[in-house]
Amino acid sequence: MAQDTLTIHQLFSYFKIAVSGREQDFTTGSVRRAIFMLSVPMVLEMMMESVFFLVDAYFVSSLGANAIATVGLTESVLTLVYAVAIGLSMGITAIVARRTGEKDIPGASRAAVQSIFLGIAIAAIISGVGILFPKEILKLMGAAPDLIIDGYQYTQVLLGGNVTIMLLFLINAIFRGAGDAAVAMKVLLFSNLLNIVLDPLFIFGFGPVPAFGVQGAAIATTIGRGSAVIFQLVLLFYGWSKIKIGIKDLVFRAGIMLNLIKVSLGGIGQFIIGTSSWVFLMRIMAEFGSEVLAGYTIAIRVLMFTLMPSWGMSNAAATLVGQNLGAQKPDRAEKSVWKTGKYNAYFMLIVSIFYLLLAEVILTIFSSEALVISYGALSLRVIATGYVFYAYGMVIIQSFNGAGDTKTPTIINFFCFWMFQLPFAYWAAIILDWGAIGVLIAITLAELLIAVIGIIWFKKGKWKQVAV
Repeated sequence: MAQDTLTIHQLFSYFKIAVSGREQDFTTGSVRRAIFMLSVPMVLEMMMESVFFLVDAYFVSSLGANAIATVGLTESVLTLVYAVAIGLSMGITAIVARRTGEKDIPGASRAAVQSIFLGIAIAAIISGVGILFPKEILKLMGAAPDLIIDGYQYTQVLLGGNVTIMLLFLINAIFRGAGDAAVAMKVLLFSNLLNIVLDPLFIFGFGPVPAFGVQGAAIATTIGRGSAVIFQLVLLFYGWSKIKIGIKDLVFRAGIMLNLIKVSLGGIGQFIIGTSSWVFLMRIMAEFGSEVLAGYTIAIRVLMFTLMPSWGMSNAAATLVGQNLGAQKPDRAEKSVWKTGKYNAYFMLIVSIFYLLLAEVILTIFSSEALVISYGALSLRVIATGYVFYAYGMVIIQSFNGAGDTKTPTIINFFCFWMFQLPFAYWAAIILDWGAIGVLIAITLAELLIAVIGIIWFKKGKWKQVAV
């Protein structure tokens, strides 16, 4: 039997080890085993992150198309917060993974503290804007006056409490960089269970708790994420993961902070490019009415449920690249990327077939309105046709980030999203009058372009020489 071949018995055995979070060295042994051991908890973690979206969509959908559209518009703005959080996460994952590969755990812990300081500072600024200007934000997104009146408090709560999103992403990125992916998974499991209980409680009311409507979904999600952040901080301070933070670490370290900002800027830039593009696409969709917007919003949330596991595998590739480069094993890092991309493509192909066949059935779970179901199913099918390309594109882009080369993905995103996707979407949807289908085709073609350019650039190998 070849070294990289896994039997069914081994798969079950490795699955239990991966979920339990037993410490592993991912710079030696079977590459396939390393991918599996890292991917399992990361895939589960990302699936649970997407459950937030699905749970909110399920309960809010009973409040009507305006409520769903409010959630969609707010989430599209919130993606800018995700952009900063994920960008910083890329920086801290790359640094922690590199320090871990070098066996410098104290150095990884010091970098972790600086990332938390930075995340809190940025979140405070965003909170101020969200609390003071929720109506203006929804108006800017093209929301109708009645939608703004009904839904601005949802926007106010989510943006005002964005520190929970910021820290949840950042601290889980610390765990992932250290190879403690199972810890991040367990944190989100706790958070999701709490959100599932609190969502109907705050939306519909029960006993002394009044019915907050769509605002209740934001309250429940913020409490769920906030509780998870407290759990994360306990894990870090009590040393129940590989990374441990002590009182002595809680000081500002300019050198580490500047290095973190330097590595993270590219990550923040690439996601601001991507997510701002997403905001503009949502703005174009708003031109076609609440039903189209609601169907598109539900479809995106469903798609996120399967994109998140794919993102989880991509994160596994990033950690493997960072740790193996730290251990001076660039060839092993490259091998890990190609294998992860292949497995990700297999997964996404199966999911795309599922969506193509059952799009309407899936949409009926969330809405009974014919137009919402029709446009939602169309969105699912068109975007799912590009899933295999998304698979390779996400792995390649995350591999650059894992190496600390956040500049390359920023350039790729700038070209594919701003120079191609947005102009094409506007031209097709508005100028050619294709409507929503024009936006959907633009999304799929842009992701295909990212995969092709990313693979060509990755093969050049310059990412192997990046120092962090």
